[in-house]
Amino acid sequence: MSCRMVTIILTLALGMLVVPFRAAAQQPRKVYRIGYLTAGSGVEEVFRQALRQLGYVEGQNIVIEGRFAERKLERLPDLAAELVRLKVDVIVTITTPGAQAAKNATATIPVVMAGSADPVELGLVASLARPGENISGITDQAIELIPKRLELLKESVPKASRVAVVWNSADRAMTLRYRQVEAAAQALGVRVQPFGVRDPSDFDGAFSAMNRERPDAIFIISDALTNIHRKRVLDFAATNRLPAMYEDNRYVNDGGLMSYGPSFSDMWPRAAYYVDKILKGARPGDLPVEQPTRYYLIINLKTAKALGLRIPQSVLIRADQVIQ
Repeated sequence: MSCRMVTIILTLALGMLVVPFRAAAQQPRKVYRIGYLTAGSGVEEVFRQALRQLGYVEGQNIVIEGRFAERKLERLPDLAAELVRLKVDVIVTITTPGAQAAKNATATIPVVMAGSADPVELGLVASLARPGENISGITDQAIELIPKRLELLKESVPKASRVAVVWNSADRAMTLRYRQVEAAAQALGVRVQPFGVRDPSDFDGAFSAMNRERPDAIFIISDALTNIHRKRVLDFAATNRLPAMYEDNRYVNDGGLMSYGPSFSDMWPRAAYYVDKILKGARPGDLPVEQPTRYYLIINLKTAKALGLRIPQSVLIRADQVIQ
């Protein structure tokens, strides 16, 4: 066989080897679709940043399909159904109603809940250690924290014997929290004045009732309904010089007296961690539900001064942040 013929054969053979490699190299990378379901109005930037740190870039290997209820909780089931029809790879839910809507919409698409309250009690997961089905994520431990919140309020306002509790009574998860407030109040010898609200018009009625039978302090259970109307709550508390404990630190940043609980900005990176695990093949039912590892006591001393309230040193030394 001539040298020229050998060269031709080798060239053809090498060409046959190279073509598959080139074809493989040209295969497009999978673009994952992440559904994002929230009662609010946008995707948290902290969540996006956490995804980027894990190697996910929007427009390159992920697309975030956001569905926002704009504080209208009744829209969540339809929005969850939209994400299912889009056949997203995973759904991230913000707030308990979002997790419930996603669970009702699909039993197969993985769901990551961020900050959901009491997922075992509500039937979202079988247990924190072994969620079991297609849902896992992070819980905010809302019920477990209520005795501590009420204790801090009572310690800050020692003379408080009647505490008004405002919660969304249309939400079963929030009602479970209210029941825990009742139990904690009984242990502290405090009387509870219940004010369940179901829609925006109920707030004025609750405020009028408080004016008729004045409480010594207020305890606000946070959810989408109470959060969107927090300015009304804060204005009422300030006008009537009523100290209040809040679950969400945004109230304190906006002028409320005090809050105790986890930071939601700590939860978004953990939600991204769950998304990463699931996209790499993990089953959500095998991923334990996480609980917060840190809780923050935030006190607004400027508000305390306006209320004529002196926060005891025993409380101040435990504060993670004091707003002067």
